[in-house]
Amino acid sequence: MGLRPLRIRDAVAWREVRLRNADWLRPWEPTNPEAPLFRTGLGPYLAMTNTLRREARHGSALPWVVTYEGRFAGQLTVGTIVWGSARAGQVGYWVDEALAGRGITPTALALAVDYCFFVVGLHRIEANIRPENVASRRVVEKLGFREEGIRRRHLHINGAWRDHLCYAVTVEDAPEGLMARWRRAAGSPVANAPDWAVSPEVASGGVPYRAVPRSAKVTHPPEVPRPMWTGDG
Repeated sequence: MGLRPLRIRDAVAWREVRLRNADWLRPWEPTNPEAPLFRTGLGPYLAMTNTLRREARHGSALPWVVTYEGRFAGQLTVGTIVWGSARAGQVGYWVDEALAGRGITPTALALAVDYCFFVVGLHRIEANIRPENVASRRVVEKLGFREEGIRRRHLHINGAWRDHLCYAVTVEDAPEGLMARWRRAAGSPVANAPDWAVSPEVASGGVPYRAVPRSAKVTHPPEVPRPMWTGDG
């Protein structure tokens, strides 16, 4: 499996996967209070992609596609990135229900967090999850995110403002990286791929990061400068 930048030409694959997963995703997906709950055309995808690419150019988002066996499997975005003294971001993700239970989501999340910490230079990643979303809570708990409390009416979801649990991890919590931790804990063949090596994308950043398998590569979104910070500013 892998993470690669979101592309305009993913529109058809995105629409097909979203239509199949509409009922599965609807209880957990952020919605616009003034828009329909779930739209099926390509317009929403194009608008989302253009917005995310613009945010990426400004250093406030890292939008990825999750791939499995070379095909579109879902999305993972680190957004709301702030710099200065915070250097933090919030992660959201979804994966095709047909691929659930294979370790794809925690593997993708571990790769993304490690990339944010050891290549991009972030210090803290948050995941805000509805208390009822047990499967998503298990994903972050497996990776060692800590629960930090409830955020009342945090996001508009499925027609109403919903409470969310805040989970977070900082670079001090996992100095060896989340991928190394996930490999030790997981029985998933995705997480325990035998051909571990430094990926060219990560190695080019000059970071001594050795937890990326050839079968699970991260491609840096080209819109985002690397590194995104220098010095202590």
